[in-house]
Amino acid sequence: MNPGGKDNVEVTKALAALQPLYGKDNVEIVTVDGQRVRGIVRSMKTTQALTTPSVKMECPNGEIVKIPFPTIAEIKDYNSVGSKAAGGER
Repeated sequence: MNPGGKDNVEVTKALAALQPLYGKDNVEIVTVDGQRVRGIVRSMKTTQALTTPSVKMECPNGEIVKIPFPTIAEIKDYNSVGSKAAGGER
């Protein structure tokens, strides 16, 4: 699945990139449609039957945003200097 013809991050790569960021603030996820969500990684669901793997982000205003893994284009960790983003590397 490749909406809009853009490359997206594979579920396994997204999971691997997000696991060490769980509970951390200052993480940004960019979706394939250009939406940017920055905040705290709150929840990752990957093994529930008949559901799309997703991550929940808590924004600074308290809003919780659910992002399905197949729509993730890039993950940015602003917590450490020189951190590498998952995806977006071509």
